[in-house]
Amino acid sequence: MAKPRHQPGLPTRQQIIDFITSSDTPAGKREIAKAFGLSAHEKIALKALLKDMADEGLIDSAPGRAFHKAGGLPKVTVLRVSDVDDGGNVWAVPERWDADAAPMPRLRVRERGKRSALGVGDRILARTEEAGKGWIAHPMKQLAKGDELMLGVLRWEGNGLWLEGVEKRERRQYPVSDAGDAQPGDLVLAEKTGRPPRITARVTERLGDPFAPRSFSLIAIHEHGIPDVFGDDVLEESNRAALLPVGEDREDLAHLPIVAIDPADARDHDDAVWAAPDDDPGNAGGWQAVVAIADVSFYVRPGSALDREARRRGNSVYFPDRVVPMLPEILSAEICSLKTGEDRAALACHLQVGKDGQLKSWRFTRALVRIAANIAYEDAQAAIDGELDHPLTDTALNPLWACWRALAKARDAREPLDLDLPERRVVLDEKGRIMSVAPRERLDAHRLIEDYMIAANVAAAKALEAKKAPVMYRVHEPPSREKLVGLKDYLETYGVKFALGQVIRPATFNRILDKIGDVDFRPQVMEQILRSQTQAYYAPDNHGHFGLSLGSYAHFTSPIRRYADLVVHRSLVSAYALGPGGLTSDEAAGMERIGEAISRLERRAMEAERDTIDRYVAAYLAERVGELVEVRISGVTNFGFFATVDGIGGDGLMPVRDLGGEYFRYDEVAKKLVGEQSGDEYAIGQRLTLRLAESNPVSGALRFELPEGKGAARGSRPQRDLKRRGRPANIRHQGKRRK
Repeated sequence: MAKPRHQPGLPTRQQIIDFITSSDTPAGKREIAKAFGLSAHEKIALKALLKDMADEGLIDSAPGRAFHKAGGLPKVTVLRVSDVDDGGNVWAVPERWDADAAPMPRLRVRERGKRSALGVGDRILARTEEAGKGWIAHPMKQLAKGDELMLGVLRWEGNGLWLEGVEKRERRQYPVSDAGDAQPGDLVLAEKTGRPPRITARVTERLGDPFAPRSFSLIAIHEHGIPDVFGDDVLEESNRAALLPVGEDREDLAHLPIVAIDPADARDHDDAVWAAPDDDPGNAGGWQAVVAIADVSFYVRPGSALDREARRRGNSVYFPDRVVPMLPEILSAEICSLKTGEDRAALACHLQVGKDGQLKSWRFTRALVRIAANIAYEDAQAAIDGELDHPLTDTALNPLWACWRALAKARDAREPLDLDLPERRVVLDEKGRIMSVAPRERLDAHRLIEDYMIAANVAAAKALEAKKAPVMYRVHEPPSREKLVGLKDYLETYGVKFALGQVIRPATFNRILDKIGDVDFRPQVMEQILRSQTQAYYAPDNHGHFGLSLGSYAHFTSPIRRYADLVVHRSLVSAYALGPGGLTSDEAAGMERIGEAISRLERRAMEAERDTIDRYVAAYLAERVGELVEVRISGVTNFGFFATVDGIGGDGLMPVRDLGGEYFRYDEVAKKLVGEQSGDEYAIGQRLTLRLAESNPVSGALRFELPEGKGAARGSRPQRDLKRRGRPANIRHQGKRRK
C-alpha cells in the first residue's frame, strides 16, 4: 500500500478513516503516527483526536489497541462459524459485536483447499477484508473452544475476586480484572486476557446463581455453545408454517387406533404405532403394521430460515429440567407433535411383517392420523400385564405386542449387541429441586417401541436404496484392532480369554457376557465392551450398523428432534413423489458435509446432557459429604483411580497421594495400582467403601477419601472372585500394552 503523503499538522478525520480502512495490517496509534510522519508533540495531539473520534462514533478500538471504522471490523479478530450452506460456503460472525448502531456483519470465510474443514460453532482467528458491500475472512488459526471465554463462578478470596471454572479439567483460578455488575457466588461468562503467568478474567455476562434450580443445564448450554434462543425471523416463519393446511392428498389413517407410547415426561411425540394380523394369504400368520412419524418435512422446507436454524442446531438437547429444541415450540410441541385426538400430518411407513419377524415389504405415504392415545411406557406395560384396565388394551396394545414378539424373534436371530446398561434418571419437583437420582426401569414396552422404530428405519434405508435415492445412513463400524487389543488385555485381568483371530460380530461380545454370568463386575465388563466400540455417525456412504447387526440402517423416526431424520424424510418425499418439501439437488450434493456437521452436533449434545446429569448427581450427593458411600472403581491411572457411586452414578477421583504413605505402582496393562510394601491393589470393577470428601455441583466433580485407618480391601479383588468360581488366575502383564 502506498504511504500517505505527509501533511503539516494532524491528519484529518477522513484521512485517518481512509488509512485504517485500507491498511493491510492492524492500525493503532503508532502505525497512524508513523504513516503520517508525526512528531512527538503531534503524537500527543493525535491521541486526543483519536479519543474524540471514538466518542463521536467514527472509529472503534479493537483488541491490541488497533482501530477500525465504526460499524466495521478489526483487521484481525475472532469469528465464530454460523453457517455452512449447501454449496459448501462457510459463513462467520464476530464473536463480539459492540456496534449497536450497525447490524452485525456476516463474513464469507475463504479457506484454502477444496473441502471445508470448518463446521458450525467453530472459532477462528481471521484477517478480515471488506469486499464491495460485504466482508471476507481469511482464517489464520482455528481456536479451541474456550481458548478465550470460560464459564465460572466468582469467589471472594483475600482482597479480591477470583474466577473458578466450572469444567472438571479447569483446575486453575484466575484473578478478576473486571466483574461488571456480577457479585461473589454468581455464575458468569468471562474472557481470559493477558499472557501466562499473568492471566486475568474479565466478566462479559452474568448468568445468575449456579446453585439455583435450572442452572445446571444453563451451565451446559453456555459451556458447549448450544443455541437456545430462536431469532425473530425463525419464529415468524414457524408461525406461518403452523398455519399450513394439512392437505387433501393424504392417505386417511384417522380410523386406525394408532397409539404413541413414550416416557411419562416426554416433551414431544414423533412416533406412533399400530399393528393387526395380516389378511394377505401370502403372509399367513404374519402382521401388517404402521409406524406413523410426524411429517416435519411438510412444515420445514429446504433453504428456509427455519431449516437453516434446525441444521445449525442439529438436534434437540434434553436436560432433566428443560429441552433445547431443534424446532420452535409451536412446531416441536404442538403442530408436529402427535397428540391424542388431534388430526396430524404424518409420513407413514407401512410394513408387512412375516411370522418369523422378517420384513417382507414396505411402502411410504403421506397420511392424516388421529392418535387414539398417548400412553406412558409404564401404563402400557401395566395394561399388558393385566395390572391396569386400559380401554385400548384389546384393540391396540395386544395386537402391537403380538406383532412385536415376531419382530423380537428376528432381532434375536441376528444377535445384535446386547448391553443392558442402566440410564440414570433425575427426578425434580415442581420447583426444580432434586427429589431422586436412580436408574431408569427397563420394560418390555421400551423394547417394543425400539424394535418397531428399528424396523421402520431399516425400511426407510432399503426403500431409498431401491429408488437409488440419497440416504443419510446411521453408520456404526466394527471396533478397531487397537480397541480389541485393549479389551483383550482388560478381560485377562478377570481371567477371561478373548481370541483376536476370530471374526468379530456383535454376538462375540454377547457370549463374553454369557461366559462371565451374573458376577459383581458384570456392569464393568459391559461398560468396557461399550468403550471398545466405535462411535456411530451419519454419512451418505453405507458401512452398515455393527451394533444392531444390520446391513442398511437410517434414522427416520425422530424428525422433530434430529436433523438426520428430516433429511431422510425429504429424500423419501422426493423418491416417492409425495409433494412439496422434498430433497433439493444442493442437499443431495452436500450429504457428506451435512452428515459430518450433524454428527459433530450430536456429540456436543451428548456431552452437554452427560455433564448436566453429573452436576445434578453432585448436587444430590452434596448433602452426604463426609459420609461413607459404596462405590465401584471405574478407571485407574497413575495419579489415582476413579470410582462411581453405586446405584446413582457420579464419578469421583481418589488421588493416589491420599492412599497412604507407601508407594503405589501403576500397572498399565492390568489397569491397577499396587502397593509396593502391602501388596494392596486398586483395580477396575473393585467394590470399596469410601468417604465422600467433596461434591461440587458446579463442575459435577466428586472426590473420595479412604475411611480412617483403612487400606485396600484385598478380598474384593475381582480376580480372586473368579478364582473362587474355578476360573484361571490372572496373569499379570506390566508396562506398555502388548501389540
